[in-house]
Amino acid sequence: MTLKEAGNSISDRNVVMFAGKGGVGKTTCAAATALNFAVNGNKTLVLSTDPTPSLRHIFNMREQQKPVKIAGSLYLDEIGVEQVKQMWDGKFGREVYEVFSSFVDLEYEEFVEFVSAVLPGMRDEFMVDYIREMVLRNEYQKVVWDTAPLGQTLGLLDTPSMLAKHLRTAPRIYTRLKLGGESKRSVLDIIKGWEELSAKDTDFLRNEVGFVMVTIPEALAVEQLYDIFGEFARHGLKIECLVINNVIEDITSDFLLTKSRQQNMYISMLYERCHDLKIVKLPMFPYEIKGMERIKQIRERLFGDGPQP
Repeated sequence: MTLKEAGNSISDRNVVMFAGKGGVGKTTCAAATALNFAVNGNKTLVLSTDPTPSLRHIFNMREQQKPVKIAGSLYLDEIGVEQVKQMWDGKFGREVYEVFSSFVDLEYEEFVEFVSAVLPGMRDEFMVDYIREMVLRNEYQKVVWDTAPLGQTLGLLDTPSMLAKHLRTAPRIYTRLKLGGESKRSVLDIIKGWEELSAKDTDFLRNEVGFVMVTIPEALAVEQLYDIFGEFARHGLKIECLVINNVIEDITSDFLLTKSRQQNMYISMLYERCHDLKIVKLPMFPYEIKGMERIKQIRERLFGDGPQP
């Protein structure tokens, strides 16, 4: 099977999110998928929200403008920590700071760091909101989202419930605080605004984003998948496609034969336990995937638009 055959979960979505543990090839798959959308006539953005992004490296791009045009209708962007702080400014940061600074002597930058530590999902929450608003503005026909490693992505999913828990005790504290100097809103109202924002973003994830999980046929990666599927299901999110990357196809030595047999054991487990998913196998290549020509080769294998073995 190819991602082209996977159908609506990929081709008809405005946003496709690639998730997986670090080092399994999700960035490569995201790059190839974005290229496929662009080749088929869609203005496409491939976007990384990984704190240590590698999209520019994979596309061999040195230009630092944001976003950067790669070729044709394909664009690339990477969201960093500073950009997230700007999002915070644009939403609620200054209003909340007005209230807290009335009784705490804290500079604004220190305050942002404090809130980031108290609510670790804030960074991810604003990334989701950034993408949601981008889709609403119709800036791109397709957005391919290369996420952070799975531990951080799952933290994103818990943000709305964290805020809801906080709000249960917030009134006893925040209703007694002064109003903001400029906004004249109580901090309780502002935090309720966070909750509303989280609800919008969760709805966006559930209804408008197609999820593709990327893994490799090794013990630890396979074992982690089942817990991950459960976490996504708990939040009402459905993973529809699974890419098994780095599958050995060209057996030219005893070492590769032994490794292939081991892989086949895990691949069989994945097909048995993930029978409700559309599964695509991507071979191991004998070279680093870097530059447009090699990304094209990944696209050919993922979408079936080129030579197949």
